[in-house]
Amino acid sequence: MDAAGLHTQRMNVTVSNLRAHLSEWVNRASSGEEILVTHRGIPVARLLGVDAAPLLERLTAEGVTGRVDRTSRPKATKHRRVPSTASVADLVTEQRR
Repeated sequence: MDAAGLHTQRMNVTVSNLRAHLSEWVNRASSGEEILVTHRGIPVARLLGVDAAPLLERLTAEGVTGRVDRTSRPKATKHRRVPSTASVADLVTEQRR
């Protein structure tokens, strides 16, 4: 942590890596690192040490950060899907030629 009490190190870890090395990641979080858990490249969770909870509550009270209001991911409804003439695999194979 820096002088202001903020976490300065952030690590990204996939769900499968977290599952395989859970105790290592918990130790790192308890030592002050912020662990951002991703699933297929999308952040889905944050692992913080217990000491970070009061900091988050203080930052939320000060209006620096806030909680997400929605519980589900947004849907792409504004744009129409482009019709495809082939499967994605066929398009990628053709593009690589």
